[in-house]
Amino acid sequence: APSRPFRPAGGSMSVVEHVREMAAAGLHSNVRLLSGLLLTMSGNNPELFSPSQKYQLLVYHADSLFHDKEYRNAVSKYTMALQQKKALSKTSKVRPSTGNAASTPQSQCLPSEIEVKYKMAECYTMLKQDKDAIAILDGIPSRQRTPKINMMLANLYKKAGQERSSVTSYKEVLRQCPLALDAILGLLSLSVKGAEVASMTINIIQSIPNLDWLSVWIKAYAFVHTGDNTRAINTICSLEKKSLLRDNVDLLGSLADLYFRAGDNKNSILKFEQAQMLDPYLIKGMDVYGYLLAREGRLEDVENLGCRLFNISDQHAEPWVVSGCHSFYSKRYSRALYLGAKAIQLNSNSVQALLLKGAALRNMGRVQEAIIHFREAIRLAPCRLDCYEGLIECYLASNSIREAMVMANNVYKTLGANAQTLTLLATVCLEDPVTQEKAKTLLDKALTQRPDYIKAVVKKAELLSREQKYEDGIALLRNALANQSDCVLHRILGDFLVAVNEYQEAMDQYSIALSLDPNDQKSLEGLQKMEKEESPTDATQEEDVDDMEGSGEEGDLEGSDSEAAQWADQEQWFGMQ
Repeated sequence: APSRPFRPAGGSMSVVEHVREMAAAGLHSNVRLLSGLLLTMSGNNPELFSPSQKYQLLVYHADSLFHDKEYRNAVSKYTMALQQKKALSKTSKVRPSTGNAASTPQSQCLPSEIEVKYKMAECYTMLKQDKDAIAILDGIPSRQRTPKINMMLANLYKKAGQERSSVTSYKEVLRQCPLALDAILGLLSLSVKGAEVASMTINIIQSIPNLDWLSVWIKAYAFVHTGDNTRAINTICSLEKKSLLRDNVDLLGSLADLYFRAGDNKNSILKFEQAQMLDPYLIKGMDVYGYLLAREGRLEDVENLGCRLFNISDQHAEPWVVSGCHSFYSKRYSRALYLGAKAIQLNSNSVQALLLKGAALRNMGRVQEAIIHFREAIRLAPCRLDCYEGLIECYLASNSIREAMVMANNVYKTLGANAQTLTLLATVCLEDPVTQEKAKTLLDKALTQRPDYIKAVVKKAELLSREQKYEDGIALLRNALANQSDCVLHRILGDFLVAVNEYQEAMDQYSIALSLDPNDQKSLEGLQKMEKEESPTDATQEEDVDDMEGSGEEGDLEGSDSEAAQWADQEQWFGMQ
């Protein structure tokens, strides 16, 4: 008779082999029921199954529990299986011949002990018991570790702050699988030099056609992890232009994230939209995209994005963060706090979730708790300026100007003197009367580097407003608005124009600001204040009619937003205005 993979019942197949074949066929619920009954039989009559059969039953039973996400129960059964295996190893050193031919293939089919330990480690990570996961994998001799064990160990070590061990494990993964790109990213994130990482893949790049882009890819992400955003952007753009890698969603997502880090929000949104059009199920990076939309006052878009992401998966942090951004910018901070906490529960490495929760706590007056969240975000993303901005904002909120100054100086030293770090340092200097001149110098440097950097323009305008140099401020803002349109800049220009009695143009600026962000309360207040104060001459009455037509349009815009989005003050999320 021809041999078939599933031999019929009543043949020479033992009941344990039936369990094994059902497990191999993916019939987990059936395995769970049968193995549970057989284990009870074994408990009542220890002679019924051999030690190796008991080991198999325990492993298959544990696997079915793992499949049902009952991780604690699975761990206990895997532990019993390993004890059984230990007993089996002792007895099988001198293996008596039973004369049963079936015992030989059976011993070859025993589930791997290393695989059992890996499954246990997976259970521990699901239970958030990382120490136990490390302990069980650490116990496997290094020469017996498979690539997936080394990868899991590397990630766990990294999370636990054991950087040297993590580097060793990532390198081991690359030695076994030289195209393990996530292991490459792991090494780069732990400050291993790009050249050293590239040298580990050079042989494979040379031996396989069409892989010449890989060395450029490594170079690009080396720049990402050293915080050199400009060179990272240029390198990824050069990759993206290559016809073979054009329209790659991962590269577009990285570009969007880099533009965001570099403070170029317009380009960031553009790249996120491009990536989203290519892959409508994209989740990665959508939390940053949602935050950027919320900051621009596009709350309806944020709400729609959140709904769409929840339909894709509610088991990722991103939809919860996007929904949290909507709440935060609608000034519902306790709801934003809950959504941020839920996101962290799903992914404790979500920087955006930590920033959301930190910002909500800060706005609720719970500054010390907020500080803990921003510090954790900095630990996870030491090259992201917004994490430091959040922490510094907390220090300023609690009048700890000295701590804020120390932190801003550190950021300036570690991330280098660019427009963003100069502006951050200037922001702190503005808080102290002694360092006003220093703030001025820093802002001028920042604006020389990037004349269109909105945060620097806003801070410089604040300084000029204090000095009552309104004409200078108007020139600065007009210059900044020549190539871009931004709600905050239009609003501040409106304030300056009021100060020099240019009322009509001030009203125009407030109207433009409101058309960009219907939720900008300060612009609305400015406009309403002016409408009350207008002197009733014929000329201004005519102008008023024009303006009312304009503000009617704004009213429509505002009405189109969901009711939940009450007037949200256009403070930037981290208050770094």
